[in-house]
Amino acid sequence: MSQLFQPFSIGPLTLQNRIVIAPMCQYSAQDGMATDWHLIHLGNLAFSGAGLLTIEATAVEPVGRITSADLGLWSDETECALNKVLKSIRQYSSMPISIQLAHAGRKASSELPWKGGQLLTIENGGWETVAPSAISFNDSDRLPTTLSIEDLNRIRECFVASAKRAVNIGIDAIEVHSAHGYLLHEFLSPLSNLRSDQYGGSLENRMRFPLEVFEAIRKNIPNNFPLGIRISATDWVEDGWDVSQSIAFTKALEQLNCHFIHVSSGGLSPKQIIPNEPNYQVGFAESIRKNTKIPVIAVGLITDPNQAEKILQEGRADLIALARGVLYDPRWPWHAAVHLNASVDAPPQYWRSQPSGHHSLFKKTIG
Repeated sequence: MSQLFQPFSIGPLTLQNRIVIAPMCQYSAQDGMATDWHLIHLGNLAFSGAGLLTIEATAVEPVGRITSADLGLWSDETECALNKVLKSIRQYSSMPISIQLAHAGRKASSELPWKGGQLLTIENGGWETVAPSAISFNDSDRLPTTLSIEDLNRIRECFVASAKRAVNIGIDAIEVHSAHGYLLHEFLSPLSNLRSDQYGGSLENRMRFPLEVFEAIRKNIPNNFPLGIRISATDWVEDGWDVSQSIAFTKALEQLNCHFIHVSSGGLSPKQIIPNEPNYQVGFAESIRKNTKIPVIAVGLITDPNQAEKILQEGRADLIALARGVLYDPRWPWHAAVHLNASVDAPPQYWRSQPSGHHSLFKKTIG
């Protein structure tokens, strides 16, 4: 029996299978508000048969956006727009939907990726960025503003406020973004955090603010609400954040009732050297899984059903996340189910599409 298609629980939330659709930025919001693009994009993925769909990195304040077109959840207007999308999707799909809450830190104020992705000047629509220390991502970029203690208190409350909004509109789980070189990752890494106060220096100090954010969210949402985190297990740069520090961070998160840890890597430095090969991040997930009771999600160039199944069978991870692969093939879970002789949820309007010889592919339940 395929492990990929066995149910799995993250906290009180039971997923129908172990396929997770990772958060993928669409850069298609207007002033932080979800648009018809999000309805089409997320609605399509909500029919994929995956166990969990994660909404893209969603900024907790305007200056925390990667680009001016990032999705946000910082106001009544942004909450209302996303709620409208969710209500439409949930008329036809019961797939659990999570959201990734984020702050871009020094990587904010960027151009759209398909227009170059470079840091925008203030004159060309950019804004002042913030970071743990006044160190830019690229040497040629303007320096970010160093965050004061008062700023940290405010940003922590921004995360809390966005989390409350997510719960209010019926989101099923929250993932805190502490990866890919964005603000919380910037605090963790000794390459971007050169502070001399209680938030910099030692590993304990560098972990302090991300842990404070996580704990504050946990205390301000319903008890045992599914709450997890995404990390970059390594910076892929010498003397940067690495797996041993990630394990220490994970152990601290265990004490805060973290329900899952989504293991990615990189994004903090242009000096990173990343091997572009299948399973290139799975070893990090495996190392963390051996040292924690928190369910671990593996992601990164996992494209084949047999590959995903083997990762689970070997105990290297608990769940498998798909990113670019599911954009290319939004029916990947269907095809994987055919390959592994399993079944998935699908709307009745699509039941006639089952391929010949696979008449049990869809779980034919209504309501």
